[in-house]
Amino acid sequence: MSPKAKNSSFQSAKDSKQDEFYTQLSDIEKELKHYKKHFKGKVVYCNCDDPRVSNFFHYFSHNFEKLGLKKLITTCYKNQELDLFSQNKSEKAIHIEYLGDKNANNMPDLEEIGIKELQGDGDFRSPESIELLKQADIVVTNPPFSLFREYVAQLMEYDKSFLIVGNQNAISYKETFNLIQENKLWQGYKCGDMAFKVPNHYEARETRYWEDEQGQKWRSLGNACWYTNLDISKRHEELILYKKYTPEEYPIYANFEAIEVGQVKDIPCDYFEAMGVPVTFLDKFNPEQFEILGSSRTLGKPMSEVAEKGSYLQGGPRFYLPMGDGTYRRLYDRIVIRRLKK
Repeated sequence: MSPKAKNSSFQSAKDSKQDEFYTQLSDIEKELKHYKKHFKGKVVYCNCDDPRVSNFFHYFSHNFEKLGLKKLITTCYKNQELDLFSQNKSEKAIHIEYLGDKNANNMPDLEEIGIKELQGDGDFRSPESIELLKQADIVVTNPPFSLFREYVAQLMEYDKSFLIVGNQNAISYKETFNLIQENKLWQGYKCGDMAFKVPNHYEARETRYWEDEQGQKWRSLGNACWYTNLDISKRHEELILYKKYTPEEYPIYANFEAIEVGQVKDIPCDYFEAMGVPVTFLDKFNPEQFEILGSSRTLGKPMSEVAEKGSYLQGGPRFYLPMGDGTYRRLYDRIVIRRLKK
């Protein structure tokens, strides 16, 4: 992709998707407290963050010594608009390399930070940004949600450790789900409602937009999620199972040989074959206890091969349950898992 095409794609995504969200410091602190052991002696790169306003930069610069970081690098896409996040017009992308506190005041001072201009636009896919990425051990940021596929693909290409914010719907992306199934990506600790600052020019098109007393615009996302490939203790916690399998309580799908488990808490303790569970299972997924076989989007047979037309709802690939009266009920997305025998 040419630099011009990249710029157009990036700006188009920002304009049409309105996915420029600024993560709160409190949300960063709550998540990062679980990963402290990973950062000692490491170079951290925040490649979607204006260091003048980014809470990711704030967190890592103020905790530089506590975490034992080697270096902190941040870059941001150029901003030519005046808003609350950039108090001056800037036609240049910038980056900083912070090496820690030099004057023993336990604060990142301006002379220690040293803001530098980039030759290009600061797009995370630009040659300059990629060269900085190569230096990094761990990437931590909130990338544009509309570019999530490209962003994660780049992290995989350069074999980087990461902790990033995304939309929980990204689980349904083929590329993301494949990484989850291959144990190359998993959910962090926080998945659910998160509130983000948004630029002033965003229009309140949805009920989850609001303005605070200072006129700052916010948007709340009920399905925000942290994604990572850093090992965390949560990933090794065994899900306690107590229910017993019965054919009556766990029917088999009409278009795939697996049982339906409507809630994660109802996974039977004595069943070791394929079962479909809600996507919320990923928050409890322990690869030492379960394996992921696939999803309803890829495993379910077309209902046209299974049932008469008119007996089921038309739609995308889903699992269906027989209702006993010749009709079939379409379910929400399911992840197909199997328990591992110890």
